[in-house]
Amino acid sequence: MPRALAIRSTVLRLAVGYAALFAGLALVLAGYIYWRTESYLARQTDRAILAATETLLERHRAGGIQALIRAIETRLADEPDEDEIIALVDGTRRIVAGNLESAPAETTLKWFELEILRKPANSTARVLRVPAGDTHGLYVGRDIQVRLDVRTVVAETLLWSVLLAFAASILIGLLARQMLARRLARISSVADRVVLGDLSPRVPLSGAGDEFDRLAADLNVMLDRLSELVDGVRQVSNAIAHDLRTPLTRLRGRLETALGGADSPARFRASAEAALQELDQVVRLFEALLRIAEIEAGHRRAAFARVDLAALAEDMVEFYQPLAEQRGLTLVADLAAAECIGDRMLLAQVVANLLDNAIKYTPPGGTVRVATAQAGTETEITVDDDGPGIPEAERDKVTRRFYRLEASRSSPGSGLGLSLVVSVAKLHGGTLDLADNAPGLKARLRLPRATV
Repeated sequence: MPRALAIRSTVLRLAVGYAALFAGLALVLAGYIYWRTESYLARQTDRAILAATETLLERHRAGGIQALIRAIETRLADEPDEDEIIALVDGTRRIVAGNLESAPAETTLKWFELEILRKPANSTARVLRVPAGDTHGLYVGRDIQVRLDVRTVVAETLLWSVLLAFAASILIGLLARQMLARRLARISSVADRVVLGDLSPRVPLSGAGDEFDRLAADLNVMLDRLSELVDGVRQVSNAIAHDLRTPLTRLRGRLETALGGADSPARFRASAEAALQELDQVVRLFEALLRIAEIEAGHRRAAFARVDLAALAEDMVEFYQPLAEQRGLTLVADLAAAECIGDRMLLAQVVANLLDNAIKYTPPGGTVRVATAQAGTETEITVDDDGPGIPEAERDKVTRRFYRLEASRSSPGSGLGLSLVVSVAKLHGGTLDLADNAPGLKARLRLPRATV
């Protein structure tokens, strides 16, 4: 990965940010631990010094300077403590008793640190200065060099721990960036091929079931849908070109005939009327396409209201009754109470399309049945006939735009009727099922039931 891209890596920036945050928190925690430890050790040292000082001052108050000198000598002889520092200094800055070789320099501080001579190296002591009578001063302290060394070791250890944790966080971030970069490169590679127009590649899944696998699965579903849409557009474009070529060719022939018969008003009128009929067919074709596009865009949801499907089906049966009788068919209605939420005009168009297909393909003497029902959370409206039906292998195809069975290509129609039905069903959250009626076709529209 190029350096500039690595710097702009979100994963790396997050890793650095988290590492800095962790290091800061660790530093605060380390500082707190250090402060608590140092405070505890300092308090312990001061308590020991104060206790020793108070013991010696008690002897001084009881027997004066001589008693204090004896107490110091006895303490240093009987209770040897290498870390304890005691010195009694007279008014001339001379050591009267104690274990210091020379008197500390004069100071106004009560507590101070004093460098003392020790072998193999000098040490540091914490010392308390208190007056002993009018002319003498008592210095009591403890060697704190070990405590200072421990403090230094603890501070360095905590600092190195923070630095190592920060470095480890950066290293983990770099490794995570490389791993994620490899996973993202697969997605980027597929996206590059899609941009170039190749919709066949899919993002491979690692099998881990993590967020990247879920993202890859979603992208693959999206690419599948995109491929379907592109194929659909290609098929629609081809179908439009094919279906428009015939009426436009006939229209041109009508116009040429009209021009050739311009000397006869009757022939000219007949040719013009035929040309207008061809134009009307083209207009109806585009109107159907625009209606399907409008439905699929969801623009008709604003007109949704409670719809009585039984009443709607009864109106459509009444409307198609004369056409059925003219073709020698029996139109039967079996309507039970059924309601849904939707666009009444679109649902009426759906029932009209299903009835129109059933009546068109049912032979004379046959029966077309319309039924409504309500079951559970669904509402159904069914139209079945005694016609030739649709082969099972073709049932998924007939809902595509402009798709027509070979047996029906000679009959009038655009191949958009069932496409519109499917679009309306999707708009309403429903489905269209096509099944064998043995003989004939059973078309069932399932819609969500209207709730109170």
